[in-house]
Amino acid sequence: MSEKTYTRDLGEGVRKRHYHRTEKGKVIDFVVQLEVILEGKWKPVIRYDCSHNFAHIDRYNIRGEKVKEDIYLTYEDSLTLADEDININWEYYKEKFLKGEYS
Repeated sequence: MSEKTYTRDLGEGVRKRHYHRTEKGKVIDFVVQLEVILEGKWKPVIRYDCSHNFAHIDRYNIRGEKVKEDIYLTYEDSLTLADEDININWEYYKEKFLKGEYS
């Protein structure tokens, strides 16, 4: 079993947290989350993960409310999508979040 964890700063007060675990070369667990610092605390903006035994996206608003969206992909493809989406769209998601909208 292998695990990889890192946090990457994307801009001032914005970061991406990445975690995944593989077994025999297959992704068996993952979380990729965009966070912004708000009132001194890191808040989730958008999170891709596979808790509850299925891949999905949790989209948050500034009040901490969330909506869940299923991802109909393998864990491997969902992890790739999560990394690419957040790397490309983090500024857009941050802006929507700070306006009070779901990312």
